[in-house]
Amino acid sequence: MQPPVLEIHGLTKHYGRVRALDALELVAAPGPIGLLGPNGAGKTTLIKLLLGLLEPDAGAARIAGHDPATPAGRFALRRDVGYMPESDCLLPGFTAVELVAMLGELSGLSGVDALTRAHEVLDYVGLDESRYRPADGYSTGMKQRLKLAQALVHDPALLLLDEPTNGLDPKGRKHMLELIHDLGHNQEKSLILCSHLLPDVERTCRDVIVLQKGRVVLSGSIAELTGAVGQRRTVEVEGDLAAFRAALRTAGFVHDAEAPTTLWVEFQAGAEDVDALFSIAAATGARITRVAERKSSLEQVFLAGLGGPNA
Repeated sequence: MQPPVLEIHGLTKHYGRVRALDALELVAAPGPIGLLGPNGAGKTTLIKLLLGLLEPDAGAARIAGHDPATPAGRFALRRDVGYMPESDCLLPGFTAVELVAMLGELSGLSGVDALTRAHEVLDYVGLDESRYRPADGYSTGMKQRLKLAQALVHDPALLLLDEPTNGLDPKGRKHMLELIHDLGHNQEKSLILCSHLLPDVERTCRDVIVLQKGRVVLSGSIAELTGAVGQRRTVEVEGDLAAFRAALRTAGFVHDAEAPTTLWVEFQAGAEDVDALFSIAAATGARITRVAERKSSLEQVFLAGLGGPNA
């Protein structure tokens, strides 16, 4: 098995009386991972600690095998980690190729290799025809793709992407998500996508980590999590739907109508037997014509991890 890309044990960070991270424990395997959480959950603090931009008050972390709390670890992770920040951080007066090549050299590449890689990654993100234009005049979408290019220039083992679709129009957002999906799935790069947009994570990542109040409240495979919460099934019914629903309530089944002859019914996690539904239908004079598995959305999983919609 490949070593984890993140190993965090007891990581704690305070800002005065505010505890941003509270003895955080986390081990993350390689692959595309979504990092989610409400405002103030500790996502930004975690990223800064992983990059060595902040010092922890307690605990330890390793990212891509390196300790960001030590000078040697910070130096090494500059080679092995690519960071796309949320904020606009592009240096004025540089063309795209100049900027990406310079940052490639700062990441440890030789001048020749940095320039070669700059051209390659600008082609990859779709900025090939604009590479010699000053980046100051780029649109928001072009600037976001340029930030992705500089994160990729040194071919890092791990990418940290902080709100990469921020400010993008639908076309730009679609392009950015296609690039991230290609990196994580086709090129099999490990990446951590920090986003407040759950559909972006569901579309591009295999695993998810949810933070709340500086702790991990949910983590695992998106496919498993969305299949395990609520075990809902769509049920199509002919006959007396009102009597069928009343009998479902009596039997303790959580359910709701989706259409005049369709409803969803929730089972306990792990429950697979739908025979009870057919028995209830027969007893009420209804007839079930179709039962289909229905997975929970990532939003349902997210809210369940936070303790409900009002958490």
